Amino acid sequence: MLRSLSGRFLILTIIFVMLAEVLIFVPSIARFREDYLLSRLERAQIASLALLADDMIGEDLEAELLRNAEVFNVVLRRDEMRQLILSSPMPRPIDATFDLRAAGPAELIGDAVKRLFDREERVIRVIGAPVREAGLLIEVTMQTTGLRSAMIDYGLNILWLSAVISVITASMLFVAVRGFLVRPIRGVVSYMKSYAAAPEDARRIIQPSAGVTELREAEEALQSLQVELTASLKQKEHLAQLGEAVAKVSHDLRNILTSAQLFTDRIEMSEDPTVKRMAPKLVNSITRAVNLCESTLAFGKAEEPPPRLTHVLLTEVVSDVVESERLAIEDFDLSFAEDIAAGLKVRADPEQLYRVIANLVRNARQAIVATSQPGEIAVAAREDDTSWFITVTDTGPGLPPKAREHLFTPFQGGIRKGGSGLGLAISAELVRGHGGKLLLLRTDETGTAFEICLPKGDVAET
Repeated sequence: MLRSLSGRFLILTIIFVMLAEVLIFVPSIARFREDYLLSRLERAQIASLALLADDMIGEDLEAELLRNAEVFNVVLRRDEMRQLILSSPMPRPIDATFDLRAAGPAELIGDAVKRLFDREERVIRVIGAPVREAGLLIEVTMQTTGLRSAMIDYGLNILWLSAVISVITASMLFVAVRGFLVRPIRGVVSYMKSYAAAPEDARRIIQPSAGVTELREAEEALQSLQVELTASLKQKEHLAQLGEAVAKVSHDLRNILTSAQLFTDRIEMSEDPTVKRMAPKLVNSITRAVNLCESTLAFGKAEEPPPRLTHVLLTEVVSDVVESERLAIEDFDLSFAEDIAAGLKVRADPEQLYRVIANLVRNARQAIVATSQPGEIAVAAREDDTSWFITVTDTGPGLPPKAREHLFTPFQGGIRKGGSGLGLAISAELVRGHGGKLLLLRTDETGTAFEICLPKGDVAET
């Protein structure tokens, strides 16, 4: 029970209520002491008035009056005259004098605390104002034993009452907390356990029902999280199924392309000038397709294979990409620009770098062709002491909002209608495999620019 929320709340409530009662106890005991002393002054005043009414009171009656008032002496000042009205022998000298006429709260509390913890029997003088204006002041001497005993009894009564109030209050709060907080929290925990058992089951998603604002917000946040997670799990399941299907297709396609390679070897032996010029391009394209199928099979088993890093002449890779894209546009008014130093070499896997640049250029070409307006695609490169930077810029319409939001997310960052969004996701993964980054520099109505950043040092050094 002590480890539960309601149990700890019960204990804390008792502690805080008792603490509040203690804070009330100190001024209360001071008030009780003041009332006690004022009552003794009032009794003494009544006794003195009885004596003033009859000067013939005997010693026995005078002693009885003092006993009833629980004082030793009574001094009454009337008309500027101080008069000892009643007196009896005192057991010891007076230890202290307390004037109740001008005492403030702090002084009363301090005197009460001292008296409560002082076990010595003492004689004190108490001065106060007579009731009903029966003089200027009244003064009595008395023992502290009865005062301290009365204060202790009063204090114990307060403490017992405080304990009862604390227990009752805490019990009521305990029941309220269990009803308004603990039970809804247990319901949320139950939903979480049920959902964890089968997160793909949408029926197990929590439906917010709490009346407490904070718990309602927690339930809504949990519901949103569960909805997103369920959708993500379904997407991953679809991706796994798609990956398996792609792996099967790639396996068969690789066999077909391997056969095509055998035919291209014979085509290269042709004496036709056009065939001689186009054959190397065809051979390179088929070779890359075979390599892509093999990479897809490896990806279906685990992930993209690690890059085989070598120093690649960048102009050759970009030229191959541009030549392939020129074949795809036929008579469309689209120009290509290359701003790359002739001897610039980058440290990369040539096949993977080709795929990255090809994906970016292909996306740019498709975006411009979709507008039916002339355009330009530019590939530029630069370097500094630590990295190479390859920029692909186009004059297309820019990326739509959905593509910007899920730019490198498979099946969500598609740029054109019907696109899968795999190209950018694969490209980003390939660049990360080189220890680099694929960044979107800008995109607006004037076009889009991507930048490939490849480190010059080892991946561990970057």
